[in-house]
Amino acid sequence: MKVSEYVGHDAVGLADLVARGEVSPAEVEAAAREAARSVGPRINAVVETWETRDEPAPGGAPLAGVPFLIKDIGVAMAGRRMELGSRLAAGHVAQADSALMRRFRRAGLVTFGRTATPELAYSITTEPALYGPTRNPWDLGRSAGGSSGGAGAAVAAGVVPAAHATDAAGSLRIPAAHNGLFGLKATRGRVSMGPGADELFSGLAVQGVVSRTVRDSAVLLDRISGPEPGDPYSAPEPSRAYAEEVSRDPGALRIGVLPQGWGGRRTAPPVADALSRAVALLESLGHRVTEAQVGLGADWEEFVLATARLMTANLAASVDELAAAFDRPVDSSTLEAETLAGYRYGQRVTGPRLVAALGIRNRVGRSLARHFDAYDVLLTPTLPELPPALGVYAEGAEALDGFGWIARLNDRSPFTMAFNVAGTPAMSVPVTADPGTGLPIGMQFAAGHGREGRLFRLAGQLEQASPWAGRTPAVWAGDAAAL
Repeated sequence: MKVSEYVGHDAVGLADLVARGEVSPAEVEAAAREAARSVGPRINAVVETWETRDEPAPGGAPLAGVPFLIKDIGVAMAGRRMELGSRLAAGHVAQADSALMRRFRRAGLVTFGRTATPELAYSITTEPALYGPTRNPWDLGRSAGGSSGGAGAAVAAGVVPAAHATDAAGSLRIPAAHNGLFGLKATRGRVSMGPGADELFSGLAVQGVVSRTVRDSAVLLDRISGPEPGDPYSAPEPSRAYAEEVSRDPGALRIGVLPQGWGGRRTAPPVADALSRAVALLESLGHRVTEAQVGLGADWEEFVLATARLMTANLAASVDELAAAFDRPVDSSTLEAETLAGYRYGQRVTGPRLVAALGIRNRVGRSLARHFDAYDVLLTPTLPELPPALGVYAEGAEALDGFGWIARLNDRSPFTMAFNVAGTPAMSVPVTADPGTGLPIGMQFAAGHGREGRLFRLAGQLEQASPWAGRTPAVWAGDAAAL
């Protein structure tokens, strides 16, 4: 199988070829590895590959033989390194599969490597000291997003059709937007964090994937959903498989639009123009789109402070655990400036302040839930600007304390965090692109608790009405002229 053929299929398409005997799993994997070698040095998205075991896929596995990559955090694969993008955890090898990894295996995926993440997933750009910056395949001088930036860049560049991702503040949706991909953050509790954790970042984080097609994300969510014994949260069972929802008519939806970010962050003109085009497309499809006034249930400063306390307190606990496990110091030799600042801030978050922050989480969740009585879906830009240049986030970071870093991330991504706090599903859809630069622009659609099916129906409709599969970055594994 040639790389140019390989990149023309999504995961479902590759699995179908394998099932019909038109290509062997070994041939598909060889094409994926060649794609990784072709673009790897240019985008720095895959930090390690390994030899795969020649194990037959489980019977009925829907994605048997499909190459796959896992993020360097959030999922454990027995016998493989999981370094969390940090010098503090360098060399760490997982002793057992996590629940999510077992589900990836049962789906038939062939996991042959891990993707880059910022240190401890503590940024929305992927530029860790441990492995260096991941570059955007559409423009090598720009960020691929974070914290699932390696996953986003690898999928956009054609290395794999879909890859594991996580999302605690937009970490799945932001790389999807930067790289022209589809990415859905599921409802809190939809995918288990077990057995090593009951929740991450006080329930803000979820597991998922980024993909080039909507159906790949739907099929994968079908395979990884469901609780494990001891999980603290659960999500309502869907009425049908998500894979079936993609081709169903969403009906005429009431869509509320938020053109400007919470906190007063202004949307840049290219993104505002893209939002206008998205609204026109939605109206042409029969949806009722109106501008919405959506309160968070807390003022912006209160919201940012609460998220800073939740994230830094959890960060401090994780750093202490890692330092003890590897007998390493907690200082600038093991942690980057913004992570170290977050650690020190988190150490000072008292128990009562953490409980108060959880109270804000509750208020935001209750407030957003009420808006889904008036609207079926909320629409925002995923991000208020085009992908920034590499290095922008680090400018002056050494002068920021832990609160200042979280405030910076919320300012650069004012639309995403609220849905992590509320625990409700939200997706980034690459509906359009910037005519001037050719860079993709993601639109975020959010729905009420447990309403992933509604989002998949809408995403499937948008994919048919405004296909994005034909838009490919310059660093495209099948385009020899671009290499």
